[in-house]
Amino acid sequence: MTAPPPDVGFIEQPTVERISSEALMDLVQERTFNYFWEFAESNSGLARETSKDNAIGGDGARVVTTGGSGFGIASFPAAVERGWITRSESIERMQKILNFLENCETYHGAFSHWYLGDSGVTRDFSPLDDGADIVETAFLLEGLLIYKQYMSVNDPEELDIRNRITALYDNVEWSFFERGQNVLTWHWSPDNEFAIDLQIQGWNEALLVYVLAAGSNTFPITRETYENGWARNGQMVNGNTYVGTMLPLGVDFGGPLFYSHYSFIGLDPRNLSDQYANYLEQNIAHSLINYEYCRNNPKDFLGYGGDSWGLTASNDYNGYAVHDPLNDIGVITPTAALSSFPYTPDKSMAAMEYFYYNLNDRLWGQYGFYDAFSEEFNYFDDGYLAIDQGPIVAMIENHRTQLLWNLFMQDEQVQKGLDVLGFIY
Repeated sequence: MTAPPPDVGFIEQPTVERISSEALMDLVQERTFNYFWEFAESNSGLARETSKDNAIGGDGARVVTTGGSGFGIASFPAAVERGWITRSESIERMQKILNFLENCETYHGAFSHWYLGDSGVTRDFSPLDDGADIVETAFLLEGLLIYKQYMSVNDPEELDIRNRITALYDNVEWSFFERGQNVLTWHWSPDNEFAIDLQIQGWNEALLVYVLAAGSNTFPITRETYENGWARNGQMVNGNTYVGTMLPLGVDFGGPLFYSHYSFIGLDPRNLSDQYANYLEQNIAHSLINYEYCRNNPKDFLGYGGDSWGLTASNDYNGYAVHDPLNDIGVITPTAALSSFPYTPDKSMAAMEYFYYNLNDRLWGQYGFYDAFSEEFNYFDDGYLAIDQGPIVAMIENHRTQLLWNLFMQDEQVQKGLDVLGFIY
């Protein structure tokens, strides 16, 4: 075998065309939004839990997810403003969604985690979880309330949508889930009642549940339930320093990054504080700790670094897990860094560029970045999860225009909830 001529040298692989940062954000947002638009389940208009038809015991194409749908709905206004869909198309889709939500199985007004989109029947999430899930319900309402505020034209069609969304919120019997105990319980079902017995306690992703419950006009909770149940009378405070950053709230190293995303698709953390924390400081600290952990890469996983970071719940090479610095198996999840754009814009952009330009052929697909990957174990997921795709669109939009934050925070019941619980905003 003869050596190549000395002037040939290394032949580069075809490269992905470089585009501006703004154009890349546009592209990622629009592609990802289409998971909730083009790929929505046809009867309900809601988001499929997963893109994999063979998942969930072969029901993958039928199962819609409540919270993930809320995350997608939250970005309907952004989609209209950016010209991906028209206002009338968004209204038509919302009417389909509301028709489904008004007729599917509910439990004391609360929605299930999963439904069969073709029937409105609850699809059990686990053997005991076959009824209400008030955390998923809150995330659904988060999107609906953002859309309600966007429906600001005083014509019969938009007024009707506003009234229907208000009715869904008013139907939720938040106080039933207190059980007289000054704490909210996550699940209830007719067959199993409170058997799961999972209390909603901070700090995690579920702050919004307490805000919406306190803001209810029909079945409100009290501040005492927030203090005792969520804040645990201050026990959710952390105050320790991890990889150089002080963490106001939560578990060591902050936990998975979705804690700083799900409730803050709508809740604007920029001026949000109470006796326990400034919530912008909390979310920035959480994101920085996750970033620095990945950059330091104590387990020496291939591919981790300042431009490839982000640990949160996702698919992985074993199935599915909640990944964080205390449960790090070498899996990076794009939604972690990308949904942190409001908190770590430069570091999130570096990750977006690495994912798009360096891993494009393995990580980029029809609806944006696939769910998760590991360069160390040569694992690249080939599917999508609604709860991971939704925050990408929403949080990039909040970084760019604050649109979703501005809409949600002008809702009178949201303001009432924050007032009742003693927040400054």
